[in-house]
Amino acid sequence: MIILIKLILAHFIGDFLLQPKSWVDEKEKKKIRSPKLYLHALIHGGLLLLLLWDWNYWLLALLLTFIHGLIDVLKLYLQNEKNKTTWFLIDQGLHIVSIIALWIVFFHPGITAMISSISQNFWIYVTALIFITTVSGIIMQTLLYQWSKVLDDANSRSLKNAGKYIGMLERLFVFLFVVSGNWQGIGFMLAAKSIFRFGDLKQSKDRKLTEYILIGTLLSFGIAVVTGLLVLYLTQNI
Repeated sequence: MIILIKLILAHFIGDFLLQPKSWVDEKEKKKIRSPKLYLHALIHGGLLLLLLWDWNYWLLALLLTFIHGLIDVLKLYLQNEKNKTTWFLIDQGLHIVSIIALWIVFFHPGITAMISSISQNFWIYVTALIFITTVSGIIMQTLLYQWSKVLDDANSRSLKNAGKYIGMLERLFVFLFVVSGNWQGIGFMLAAKSIFRFGDLKQSKDRKLTEYILIGTLLSFGIAVVTGLLVLYLTQNI
């Protein structure tokens, strides 16, 4: 199981932490002619070998590198402005399925020896923290993409990237509340955020903005809660 966690962690780092938006834009523009497409796939292979720290897994890294690039090419040619959110979810789903499939083929889970729970918990928490900060932020941005275009932000005076970091801290606190069993803290945070946002929403008198913020808040809290529950389950049952 710990190897599967590392494979998924490598995917999160390669697809979200080490892939600038400029690379994504170039790939969408040039598609298969973009050098960033191949560099991105190679980074995934390198991360796999780095996290597994065993050259004997070179074939696994090679296969996942090739499959990752193939899935990305499929997405680049089939997505458009209208179905961008759908293809983002399909793309990520295919990546995760391919990782799990090759993990099953190479490691035959169920008959391999279990390693120490301390080491397993470390990788579980690292993967979860990267997911609820960077990965989930991009997921939310993509899922809310169509609604965000409707909002008129021409007069916005918000600090640069403020929403991004507020969301990260928000999900980190909720995650910590869940894994520590302090569920009342989530209610306190939700109430506090509602108080801070009430004045803005009342002044804006914009139903679309109110709905957008509400959906974003609930989605952010929901991702953090589910991630926290999943981490609790994995650390207590593996």
